[in-house]
Amino acid sequence: MTETLKLTLDRREEVAVIYTEGYINNQGGEEIARVAYELMEQGQKNLLLHLGGTKIVNSIGISILIEIIEKIIKIDGRLGFCSLTPTIEKTFHIMGIAQYAGIYSDEPAALEGFAASS
Repeated sequence: MTETLKLTLDRREEVAVIYTEGYINNQGGEEIARVAYELMEQGQKNLLLHLGGTKIVNSIGISILIEIIEKIIKIDGRLGFCSLTPTIEKTFHIMGIAQYAGIYSDEPAALEGFAASS
């Protein structure tokens, strides 16, 4: 599958929201990581990945997301995911991602979750 990933960034006061559209594979995962690491370097500690436009995450994409989680934990930050397909949500639970990152049904629930734990 060669579908490219498109990212859109929305910086909020407390949370930067990264919207994805497309396949999260090695290239897509690396693009998400690049944006996430830039945000962290700029002092952003709370990131939300809105995966409403993503239907597939492959194993390399998952491993890159885990690396992002490890880096954000080191800076006492938080990562959340919202608008996941049932398959991606199940995969994130099986892989243990849900233990270290919030999983929310939609963006308003995620923003509320970030605000509640501030």
